[in-house]
Amino acid sequence: MCGIAGQFALNGGEADPDLVRAMAERLFHRGPDGEGSFFSGPVGLAHRRLAILDLSDEGRQPMANEDGSLWIVFNGEIYNYLELREELSAAGHRFSSATDTEVILHAYEEWGRDCLSRFNGMWAFALWDARRRELFCARDRLGVKPFYYTLVGGSFLFASEIKALRVHPAAGGKPNDRTLSTFLAWGVADHTPETMYDGVLQLPPAHSFVVSGEGSGVPERYWDFAVNDAPGGDVGDDETARGLRDLLADAVRLRLRSDVPVGTCLSGGIDSSTITALINALLRAENPGSVGDRQKTFSVCFDDERFDESRHIDTVVAATGVASRRTTPATEGLWEDIERLLYLQDEPFASLSIYAQYCVMRLARDEVKVVLDGQGADEQLGGYIAYQAPYIRGLLRQGHTLAALREGVGSARRHRSFFSWAVRQSRVRSERRELLRGSAPEVLRYAGSLDEVLKREITASNLPLLLHWEDRNSMAFSIEARVPFLDYRVVEYLASLPLDQKIRRGVTKYVLRRAIRGLVPDAVRCRMDKMGFVTPEEVWMKGELAPKILALFSTPAFSRRPYWDAERVLRNYREFLDGRSAYSTEFWRIACAEMWLRQFDT
Repeated sequence: MCGIAGQFALNGGEADPDLVRAMAERLFHRGPDGEGSFFSGPVGLAHRRLAILDLSDEGRQPMANEDGSLWIVFNGEIYNYLELREELSAAGHRFSSATDTEVILHAYEEWGRDCLSRFNGMWAFALWDARRRELFCARDRLGVKPFYYTLVGGSFLFASEIKALRVHPAAGGKPNDRTLSTFLAWGVADHTPETMYDGVLQLPPAHSFVVSGEGSGVPERYWDFAVNDAPGGDVGDDETARGLRDLLADAVRLRLRSDVPVGTCLSGGIDSSTITALINALLRAENPGSVGDRQKTFSVCFDDERFDESRHIDTVVAATGVASRRTTPATEGLWEDIERLLYLQDEPFASLSIYAQYCVMRLARDEVKVVLDGQGADEQLGGYIAYQAPYIRGLLRQGHTLAALREGVGSARRHRSFFSWAVRQSRVRSERRELLRGSAPEVLRYAGSLDEVLKREITASNLPLLLHWEDRNSMAFSIEARVPFLDYRVVEYLASLPLDQKIRRGVTKYVLRRAIRGLVPDAVRCRMDKMGFVTPEEVWMKGELAPKILALFSTPAFSRRPYWDAERVLRNYREFLDGRSAYSTEFWRIACAEMWLRQFDT
């Protein structure tokens, strides 16, 4: 896990060492364990190292092959690197380090660009092929690791974070009004290759492309998956559950490979509890040294019982005997934390739920350098209650009226309060969008049938945003975050299952609940509420943060922005503070966008 940056000077120019090294310096938090650079004619590569595998100097980057014809800067982990190393050694390749980085170099030598299909992991890398005079750039299948780039000043620049690109005075010089307006209206980001900085793009997940002296090529997709739209299937529930459990166990086993301590983020929800329990089982069976004698878990708690999951965390801790470290985000210093968080994220974020994860990573930094968590399960397994509506809609479209009726009854019985709240919120949010100016493309997350929604949520409308948050939150404290539910084998398996393995009569994550029977305590396995790492955003926006938000909404700078009607925003917010209107997250999005615009201008 690291920070990468680089330059390809086009049309016969040469790379600028001062620029490239300054870009890398902006990424110090991603790699405090070392630095390195390589320059050859038009190409400059720089690296900030967070040492996870092979802590010796042989693991330094940029790294070259034996004859120096290939050079790479790489951010991420190839979890099956040991198996690939054995295969490549049998084919005659010789290794001088114990790193996964060197495995990528030899895999490229052996299989060319098709090497990507061999990797199980998360990655963003740029590989300079001196013979071809090409820079091969690639990003992992689900986009766990970031790769940003821009064409400016006669050069192609790339980096792990946008702030590194902005070292160049002409990079990202103004906001991208279209993406910012879409964020304000619909709360989405990272749903397209465009960012909120004009001219700065991100390489989409599961894509690669080549940069040469003539410029950058078009990103090409190298992997895809299809979500099964069948409502039911012939394979039995027990067999399906066993298949998932076996795949998840192996995904966790691979992600425990590390030469530094590994811990677990434990929210008290089903997904993180599953990861915690699987690690404990592997401790008994294989005793992975990266975990130690006792698994370390890290959780966030709140004094307000409406947002606190301590009882669920207690249940998992009692059942597994893991060591439990917990933090309660304090409101003192909250505003300053949020300003730093915004700088680290590079772009405004849609809700304060991100802050809980930030606090967990801050807690974990003193004990581990790697954490595992349950990110990505909800989008694959129909975990959000709002997915029930597209499921029923799709059943009706396919003519499965009786099945749709059963699902409707199950949803109403288990989630009546959520749907009542969602109807009210939908009305409030629609009214709040009228506070905004300009036009933004409509983004309807839950439009279509369940299979369509899940594919969109995984690839565009939700998961990419959450992975963005997690990468920046973890790397802010020089921690590597690993996500077993996004092992591509798990993704392909879950996508292949019929929809009733995801939702059945209102029960979300149906196959996972069966898979972890006897592994995770029933009090957690069978819970139907959906929380995760949440924060009391509404409470804070009405209490501790209210004076700051009021001051923000009252400034001349805020009133001059073209994105909202400042007078109506302030009046509407005061009505919420007075109890005359309900809360909705549009208030936070507007406030966060204003804070970001101020950082942008400095």
